[in-house]
Amino acid sequence: MSKRLKPVPTFASETEERAFWEAPDNDSTEYFDSSKSVRAVFPNLKVTTTSISLRLPDALLAHIKAMANKMDVPYQSLMKLWLAEKLDEAEKRAAPAKRVAAR
Repeated sequence: MSKRLKPVPTFASETEERAFWEAPDNDSTEYFDSSKSVRAVFPNLKVTTTSISLRLPDALLAHIKAMANKMDVPYQSLMKLWLAEKLDEAEKRAAPAKRVAAR
């Protein structure tokens, strides 16, 4: 007799879904029958990057390199991280403003 599987809930966001599946009291085998799994082959996926030329004041670049050295990371990686964080912050600040304007 096969085990009765629970229906997978509908999630409002990817964050909500991630929290659901990462919960320690959640067992994915209650939702999926792994005996029917098939092996998937993915292509060698790599993040596409574009090289850019960015002119920075010498003092700013020296400061960034010093900070990266303290954190033991390559300075260009640190710059990418900071840019991504700032973009995320800006998008979060802009999102509530869009909702208010739409009313």
